[in-house]
Amino acid sequence: MILRFTASQSVDIPIVEQKVPIQHYLRQPKRLVNALIDPTRLEELDKDCFRLKMRPLHFIMLTIQPTVDMCLWSSSKGKIYLKSERCEIRGVEYINQRFTLNLVGILESLQFNGTTHLQGQADLEVKVELPPPLLLTPLPVLEKTGNGLLKSVLMTIKQRLTHQLLVDYYKWANNETLVLIKSKNNPTLSTSSQRV
Repeated sequence: MILRFTASQSVDIPIVEQKVPIQHYLRQPKRLVNALIDPTRLEELDKDCFRLKMRPLHFIMLTIQPTVDMCLWSSSKGKIYLKSERCEIRGVEYINQRFTLNLVGILESLQFNGTTHLQGQADLEVKVELPPPLLLTPLPVLEKTGNGLLKSVLMTIKQRLTHQLLVDYYKWANNETLVLIKSKNNPTLSTSSQRV
């Protein structure tokens, strides 16, 4: 029996814009991923694709640890798109052959009454054929547990987004502003840039 679990999570975060707009920050997928995910669990596969080793997930009597390949890219307007490409459950071959994970997300900065907001939505879906012993568990219990587990995964991402991403943006924007000020105050830099 194949079970399907789903969860969705939306965010709306007010931003204190720095001298460097957040749209410039959002055009850097690698920096964004490093702000949202523990770098020790992340491997860069490509410029915009990453392999994430998720934390172990506990479901009834089962513990699994998915490894997800995901791509993250931005539009010219700074809108971020996220899509899972592949998922593997290492060490539990029965589940690995009967498990799919789909994650899609979007994040963008919008203006409301002069205030910048980061708004986004993430949708997570898992389909899995459970091993026979778990099929003795009543279906409503399985569904509630599975959907709750996915919701907690998305909630963790939301918490990191509302805290860690903002901290990283402010730090990055301040560094970019300092670099700009130094280049304006250094006649050597401005002379050499005029020659180019």
